[in-house]
Amino acid sequence: MIHTLSLSENHRFRALYGRGKSKAGRYMVVYSLKSRPADVDRLGLTVSKKLGKAVTRNRIRRRLREAYRLNEPSFRTGYDVVIVARHGSETAPFEALKDEMLRLFKELGMTEEKKHG
Repeated sequence: MIHTLSLSENHRFRALYGRGKSKAGRYMVVYSLKSRPADVDRLGLTVSKKLGKAVTRNRIRRRLREAYRLNEPSFRTGYDVVIVARHGSETAPFEALKDEMLRLFKELGMTEEKKHG
């Protein structure tokens, strides 16, 4: 993850939940909020205990982190992002997770548009 740091402070999570924009999909909810400095992103992942035991939750976290890493070149920098896994993400195909994440980021206006020509 090129420009991405871990989001771990509780007050940042609360700020995202309270003031951030959000979009929900079948497998995840993405919260975003513009941050400073503008050249760094911070990513937080939340997986509820309702989704399974520690092994399952860690697997979901790894898959979401990898989907983020693969899509990261198309994301704008300067955002704090929290991704909350939803029921079904533990059995979802990886491509579905990756595609949904990209779609939600586009809906939040967080992707770079490719210039043709």
